[in-house]
Amino acid sequence: MTLNIFLFTITIKKRETSFEEVLHNQRAKRYYEENKNNIPHYIRYFKIGM
Repeated sequence: MTLNIFLFTITIKKRETSFEEVLHNQRAKRYYEENKNNIPHYIRYFKIGM
């Protein structure tokens, strides 16, 4: 899709992702969620330890 606004041209293209990129993104999201769920445990540990 191309938009012409005030002498500027903006082109938007859908980016195709490879199968490996999709797997990598899913794995990274899963690791992020797992670590996010573990954060309260570590916070509690350091508050008690101090």
